[in-house]
Amino acid sequence: MPSPPVPAITLGLRANAGQFALLVGVSALVGGMVGQERVIVPLLAVDVFGLPSATAALAFLVAFGLTKAVTNLLAGALADRVGRKPVLVAGWIVGLPVPFILILAPEWGWVVAANILLGMNQGLTWSTTVLMKIDLVGPRRRGLALGLNEASGYLAVALAAFLTGAIAESAGLRPAPFFLGIAIAGLGLGASVLFVRETHGHAVSESREAAQPPEADVRWLRLAWRSTISDPSLSAASQAGLVNNLNDALAWGLLPIVWASAGLDLGQVGVLAAAYPATWGVVQVATGGLSDRVGRKGLIVAGMSTQAVAIAAFAGWSGFGPWLAAGIALGVGTAMVYPTLLAVVADVAEPRQRGAITGVYRFWRDLGFAAGAILVGVLVDRFDPRAAIFAVAVLTAASGLIVALRMRETRPVT
Repeated sequence: MPSPPVPAITLGLRANAGQFALLVGVSALVGGMVGQERVIVPLLAVDVFGLPSATAALAFLVAFGLTKAVTNLLAGALADRVGRKPVLVAGWIVGLPVPFILILAPEWGWVVAANILLGMNQGLTWSTTVLMKIDLVGPRRRGLALGLNEASGYLAVALAAFLTGAIAESAGLRPAPFFLGIAIAGLGLGASVLFVRETHGHAVSESREAAQPPEADVRWLRLAWRSTISDPSLSAASQAGLVNNLNDALAWGLLPIVWASAGLDLGQVGVLAAAYPATWGVVQVATGGLSDRVGRKGLIVAGMSTQAVAIAAFAGWSGFGPWLAAGIALGVGTAMVYPTLLAVVADVAEPRQRGAITGVYRFWRDLGFAAGAILVGVLVDRFDPRAAIFAVAVLTAASGLIVALRMRETRPVT
């Protein structure tokens, strides 16, 4: 009896709407895993464990950033070799213990260990959901697809930050806020195992349609060198990604402590912690699609400049209202940059090398969490929070200048 015909693979957002929508939901759960920490963990460092220095308090971000950066490399290479879905499922399995460890942690080292697992979870799951959406939509709607991916993830970061802040206001820092993380991890694993389908075949199909020869023999070190140094667009994107997440380390690790020290209550801190990723999440739906029409480079340069001004405002202003305005501005600037940088990488990378090259970019981008935590911690301990915030603003402006001078426009002309 002849075997049934293999269904043809069709690229495009409309043709793959069901799986794309499911992956948007999975991305939201991935973001929620990070969001459960945005308000609570920095305050645990001060109020529960009584850590004496900013450098020690930010150790959890160093652990998270280094682990996620290295895991991105592994995830990208594995996704090209064994497929996207197995990597996604493995990421959720690794993430399951995180909220339990945060609830039970008797000392700060446990929190750092939980963030090593969280970094692995994020590197495996977020990398693969990004790749799977790029696989499904093909080259024409890449910016929109990545805007939707990042929007769902960071709206969930914002929602989880707000909810955990509200829960902590009435029920304390532990254990109640982390019950949300337990539910998120269970839903993410279940959806990934039961409903998500493999998309690596779509990348192979895109490569064939573009008449590109197989590139399986290209060595990883050559791809890493290209992404980091030799290709001007990829290297500019990698450094901008690193600085962008250096900014996020500041927002995650230091700003909640600054706000609480200024006398704001946990509910207000939760609102401020949510405003930045919420704005980022909403606006990048528009900016991702906009980059498909007007190009990538201009949006990135403008976004880095907007971030620099907003970060400086956190140091120059004070009070709930001004800080809320600065957070919204920072979210707008980040929305202009975040999905657009991923689109640049996807534009330049050949489909069969997409996982590995995206993994290298995400390695440098997420190394920004560790670099930011170390830089901010040292500057706060040596000077004060205001000096650390201004230093990050200057670095962000410089990064935008590098993009302006080095990156070429990569938007596909169709």
